[in-house]
Amino acid sequence: MDSNILLESGTNEFEVLEFIIEGNHYGINVEKVREILSYQDVTPIPNSHPCIEGVFMPRGDIITVIDLFGALGYERENREQDFFIITNFNNLNIAFDVESVIGIQRVSWSSVIKPDSTISSKDNSVATGIIKKEDGLVIILDFERIVEEICPETSIKLSQVAQFSERERNEIPIMLVEDSMMLCRLVEDALNTAGYTRLKIWNNGQEAWDYLQQLKRKNGVDYDVKCIITDIEMPRMDGHHLIKLIRSTDGLKHIPIVVFSSLINEEMRRKGEYLGADAQISKPDIGQLVSILDELVAGNMYS
Repeated sequence: MDSNILLESGTNEFEVLEFIIEGNHYGINVEKVREILSYQDVTPIPNSHPCIEGVFMPRGDIITVIDLFGALGYERENREQDFFIITNFNNLNIAFDVESVIGIQRVSWSSVIKPDSTISSKDNSVATGIIKKEDGLVIILDFERIVEEICPETSIKLSQVAQFSERERNEIPIMLVEDSMMLCRLVEDALNTAGYTRLKIWNNGQEAWDYLQQLKRKNGVDYDVKCIITDIEMPRMDGHHLIKLIRSTDGLKHIPIVVFSSLINEEMRRKGEYLGADAQISKPDIGQLVSILDELVAGNMYS
């Protein structure tokens, strides 16, 4: 077993790449970043979304460039000194045009503040967390949400589970741990369509862990939790740390855990396997999520 995985998995820490847009400081999880390049000329795509600058081809790969200034409501004319942050998440390679890049810092998820309802709602917020620094704030952006707003076809589609809509309903208790209110709504609708009607939602790993501890102190968890679906990136406690706690706790370690995240690359998959995840699915593949639930908790119900 690779000792580096032991040292780096489940620590509730992550590395954030800090960058600037119009003098404001924003951040992205380094796990989503492939590389950073100086600005390059792009080829415009006719009739594309206004926030799509076009495409370019570094080392033979055709990559779409998103105007992050426009996506955040800013205007930008002179881009010659800009940078491209090339990312990979949801199985997509996308470049984001930013003003400048500051650097990387390691942060604990426990210190990341979840935006309250005055600035974060399920319909319009692109901020998933706030980091306080001595010289100001860094806003962690919801890049998945930004891409979905520009390219709706990248979002979860209920059509993927339409084939399950005629199945009988069940009350198998499922716990969903996801900080995006929009994603919570979409996953809940999809699982309800597929027959899973008893869903308990928590918005970060800490809330989920507190609830599991509460159940454990009472009569055990088996009546209330048959499976846990968790994201990885979440304020207060991330999904990997939650898995580590569950797998090291008697009375909880037997619960099946499914990771449903935009960060399922090779390295993150190895971490999830080491920590004890039963399955790991890349967003937005909701159809596969339903199939995995059928295998883990529904038994022969839907065979």
